[in-house]
Amino acid sequence: MRTYSLTVLLWSCMFHAIQMMAAQKRTNKHPHSEMITGLSDNGGKTLHRIKRGWMWNQFFLLEEYTGPDTQYVGKLHTDQDKGDGNLKYILTGDGAGSLFIIDENTGDIHAAKKLDREEKSLYVLRAKAIDRKTGRQVEPESEFIIKIHDINDNEPKFTKDTYTASIPEMSGVGTSVIQVTATDADDANYGNSAKVVYSILQGQPYFSVDPETGIIKTALPEMSRENREQYQVVIQAKDMGGQMGGLSGTTTVNITLTDVNDNPPRFPQSTYQFNSPESAPPGTPLGRIKANDPDVGENAEIEYSISNGDGSDMFDIITDKDTQEGIITVKKRLDFENKMLYTLKVEATNTHPDPRFLQLGPFKDTALVKISVEDIDEPPVFSRPWYLIEVDEDAKEGSIIGQVVARDPDTSKNAIKYSVDRHTDLDRIFNIYSGNGSLFISKPLDREETPWHNITVIATEINNPKQSSQIPVFIRILDINDHAPEFAKYYETFVCENAKAGQLIQTVSAVDKDEPPRGHRFFFELVPEFAVHPNFSIVDNKDNTAGIMTRRNGYSRTKMSTYLLPIIIFDNDYPIQSSTGTLTIRVCACDSRGNMQSCNAEALLLPAGLSTGALVAILLCIIILLVLVVLFMALKRQRKKEPLIISKDDVRDNIVTYNDEGGGEEDTQAFDIGTLRNPEAREESKMRRDVIPETIFQIRRTAPLWENIDIQDFIHRRLKENDLDPSAPPYDSLATYAYEGNDSIANSLSSLESLTTEGNQDYDYLSDWGPRFKKLADMYGGEDSDRD
Repeated sequence: MRTYSLTVLLWSCMFHAIQMMAAQKRTNKHPHSEMITGLSDNGGKTLHRIKRGWMWNQFFLLEEYTGPDTQYVGKLHTDQDKGDGNLKYILTGDGAGSLFIIDENTGDIHAAKKLDREEKSLYVLRAKAIDRKTGRQVEPESEFIIKIHDINDNEPKFTKDTYTASIPEMSGVGTSVIQVTATDADDANYGNSAKVVYSILQGQPYFSVDPETGIIKTALPEMSRENREQYQVVIQAKDMGGQMGGLSGTTTVNITLTDVNDNPPRFPQSTYQFNSPESAPPGTPLGRIKANDPDVGENAEIEYSISNGDGSDMFDIITDKDTQEGIITVKKRLDFENKMLYTLKVEATNTHPDPRFLQLGPFKDTALVKISVEDIDEPPVFSRPWYLIEVDEDAKEGSIIGQVVARDPDTSKNAIKYSVDRHTDLDRIFNIYSGNGSLFISKPLDREETPWHNITVIATEINNPKQSSQIPVFIRILDINDHAPEFAKYYETFVCENAKAGQLIQTVSAVDKDEPPRGHRFFFELVPEFAVHPNFSIVDNKDNTAGIMTRRNGYSRTKMSTYLLPIIIFDNDYPIQSSTGTLTIRVCACDSRGNMQSCNAEALLLPAGLSTGALVAILLCIIILLVLVVLFMALKRQRKKEPLIISKDDVRDNIVTYNDEGGGEEDTQAFDIGTLRNPEAREESKMRRDVIPETIFQIRRTAPLWENIDIQDFIHRRLKENDLDPSAPPYDSLATYAYEGNDSIANSLSSLESLTTEGNQDYDYLSDWGPRFKKLADMYGGEDSDRD
């Protein structure tokens, strides 16, 4: 039986890999089977086996080959190759034709380029042999792998170029700070190319690094942040297990020591000196002190306090949170004359102590603060914050009512003068002796008018008028009984005609402007002349009121309509004051229940159902009618005696025209009644033309009248203005304010057109003009009209 095989020749150093049966891979998809006869364990049965196909191993090739020739991979060969060039070898797959080239005649395979394992670590290829003439495939296509063998061509690289870490100061030796990590791109499964070892190049002796893990640790005890805060450590990572010839990389680690409260505060000096004027108000800052603490943040926060000293109640200290300083302030008013020097013991304490470092000592410090009080010129000081003075309202002018006292608090003890602030005593009722501060009265007092007076007294140093102070003085005016009681109000008292004896008709009370300390007590009685009044009596109710009682049955308005009852009112203060008040009692008609109906005697004569107001209105109407009749008769007589004007040229007449003549009653278009209502429509006043005046008088323009004024009132006012016009000559003139019109069938009715100078005219023709002129016919028709 013939067998076909394909042999791949490799480097002599790689033969062991070809012989590894565990790496064989069957790739023939169409095996040829052949019958083989012979003995076997099955007792002579015929056995079948499958023809062995193309067998390929996993081959290795060095990366980064830099030799002068191409790197030889292997050779393809089949026993059917007679060397006559009839067979052709073909290679396909990853990199075939570019990275890997095969000699199609000999089957030799070479790597055409330098390979990089980190770029691609293995290549999968397929090989076959075909007959050049027939194109038949002599061997089935088979697949094999070329794996790139690693060399140490990559140095270790850290994950970061720079690391940042921190650790508390005073940490113990071996305290972990940070772990750094470096990676190597070489094959970790082949040799030591990727085996990294860490070492410290910079940062000793403060820190160390674990060679395998890359953990950085402290190497010195009690490293202090106050001595050094920042450290820079350089770490190296080297492959090949750190052996000679290995590649390496470095990184930088910046390590910061964080603060812990391991330092107590300390004052830079043991004693501080400050000055304060005695006039400094509470809360005034005097100065600052500060205890130094090398720590930072909350570890350096300090609280200041006054622990001892003779001025702990006069001064205070507060902490400035921004600067950690202690501010000395005034707590109470200072007095140079009382104490000139204070000594304080101030304590500074950490607010956040660390228990791990308490053994280092107390985390506080103390210092002495001395404060000197400076003397200043102070204003006078009164003996009291305010004064209250009481004085009787009958105190005489010039009498002393009280005294205010002030002193100079300075050691010089300057003299003081007193005065009253007149802005608080505008009426100048009070005055003061400038030398001793005694207040006295300048004007009479009246409690009922002003019960309290609030004035201000000023004390001023004589040698230094700028130094002054003032104090309020409250003056209370005490009451004396200087007013008599009187009725509380005006009483409208009446008694019914049908009243019975002993009936209460009025209750009276009294008021008094005085205010006795025990309250008011009034007494009521009749005047001695009327001690036994036949009609009325008074009963004191003992509660500052009194009742008026009737003493007989029945009263008559016709006999006596009004009674006057004088009553004396006493008070009970000293001296006793009294007054007499007269009570007016009217007699009125009442119904059966005592309700008043009428109190006037003349009402008995009037018809029932008419009130007093209605009667007064009727009387006024009658009087007005009588006055109108009298005036009308007087006007009629005056008109009868006046002569008619004969000629228009009579120089005695002065006709003033205020408007055009209308058209009469028939003309409803030409006459406008509104013209009489409009004062501005009249013509301008003109000078008289019938005489030549010696002096040109300025015609007085009248004031404009309101619109819609009554026509009669308008004419009366114009008449009054002409009568009172000072520019008119001293003789009669006729002022015409309107005309009848020219279109009336009666022609003109004006008496100015009459040719008769004396006597009466005949107006009988007015009765022929119809009902529209009936009023004129009644007034002028007949001889009796004027007499009427």
